[in-house]
Amino acid sequence: MNIRLQTLGILAATMIGSASISHTARAEWSDSLRYHAEVGTTLASGQNTPLWLNANKYGFSSTERNNVWLRLGIFHDLDHDKKFSWGAGIDLGVAHRLQSTFIPQQLYGEIKYRCLNLMVGAKEISDDFLNQDLSSGALTQGWNARPIPQARVGIFDYADFWGCKGWFAVKGHIAYGFFDDNWWLNRWANRDYKYTLSTLYCSRAIYFRGGDARQFPLTGEIGLVMDTEFGGRTWEPNSNLPGGGSWAKHPTYPKAWLKALIPMSGGNDTSGGEQTNVEGNFLGNWSMSLKWQDPSGWMARIYYQHFFEDHSMLFFDYPWKDGLYGIEGKLPENPFVSNVLYEFLYMKDQGGPVYWDHTPTVDVQVSGRDTYYYNYIYNGWQHWGQAIGNPLLTSPIYNKNHYLFFYSTRIVSHHLGFSGEPSAAVGYHVMASHTRSWGSYLEPFRHVKTNFSMLGEVKYHPRKLKGWEAAAAISFDTGSLLGNNFGASVSISKTGFIK
Repeated sequence: MNIRLQTLGILAATMIGSASISHTARAEWSDSLRYHAEVGTTLASGQNTPLWLNANKYGFSSTERNNVWLRLGIFHDLDHDKKFSWGAGIDLGVAHRLQSTFIPQQLYGEIKYRCLNLMVGAKEISDDFLNQDLSSGALTQGWNARPIPQARVGIFDYADFWGCKGWFAVKGHIAYGFFDDNWWLNRWANRDYKYTLSTLYCSRAIYFRGGDARQFPLTGEIGLVMDTEFGGRTWEPNSNLPGGGSWAKHPTYPKAWLKALIPMSGGNDTSGGEQTNVEGNFLGNWSMSLKWQDPSGWMARIYYQHFFEDHSMLFFDYPWKDGLYGIEGKLPENPFVSNVLYEFLYMKDQGGPVYWDHTPTVDVQVSGRDTYYYNYIYNGWQHWGQAIGNPLLTSPIYNKNHYLFFYSTRIVSHHLGFSGEPSAAVGYHVMASHTRSWGSYLEPFRHVKTNFSMLGEVKYHPRKLKGWEAAAAISFDTGSLLGNNFGASVSISKTGFIK
């Protein structure tokens, strides 16, 4: 076991806070309930719903064309200005041509005391390191898949270190949960391939921020996120056995929960690969950024997110080629463009094309060919078929053979996004992405595949109809990776407060 990995795991386990959480809007009254109701439809032609009409919607979407939904939620939001506050939410939907007809999207409760937080349930939580409106998506904890039910404790918003006068802050979290997609897996997964039910989940993260924008415009941020899939039971197809296969159970005793938190090699009751490396599917990312917030209102920020699949690229054993490189800016107030963002996603290296585990005969280890988001035991980094990380790594939900495999992860992509508010009642945003894909090391494409996806969306919230909003979007894909798709989406929503 790598000593650096053990040390870093213990550090992340002992520093609790939150790497990511969506900031809820403050209610008009501190004792009020906020409600949100929405009805919408997506119409499309081609093989699938266009990428940006399906992706980065917390899984409340579908690759299937011509879907419709109705959604209703009611929430009590945390009051971040109070020393003690509580929150709760229930968010339900019914839909046609989504993964399920009835969708319990969110159901959670949470409390806050000073800077400490506890959340239990399924809540839409994203990596707020990135611009959620314009970014292509975080590499580990994005907003592309349905929420994972969990118990999460930590510091969910940056808290100042004592005596630093605002110049140094920390946040982080520790969480345990489970994947609740058994119902969908049993109906969708192909039993000719492996798949795992009742998978357990562990997440931990720690972020540091240096600088105080109120006193000096430049601030920096660095953070580490680590996630693990463990436990559950895996279907092992075998045509020679009655029923075509058997179920293999994975450890769920207390030591397995500890190993999910602090990555360690598996015992004799785990597979050979887990005994050589670590127990469970271990992955994560490093995030770092520099931001200049000018007092006049404009902002410029550069950032980098480095993904790792197991411990081989956690540190500097291999070059950090792969990652999400980004630059974003906020312009002075004007009626045309308010925010602009460009991202370059390079995921082609994956530690190199060679993998070899050391043996008593040849005591050499080469830990390349990482095959991002895939695991030979677990269902990979997906939930309800959608990638939990960046959707430009094509999700298994697109697979016609119903195999839970990420066929397109060795990619190079350029992504552009910009938004603006021409008036107080109208806002828009535009995103465009171009991707070249070599497939994966396990399943390389014979020829390089390409895809270009674009989205334009306009939102209208009239002043005279308080809380009402209408949204319309047009999107398309073109290329050999996702096919040629064209579609449009329309929705109407109402948000209000109950005293």
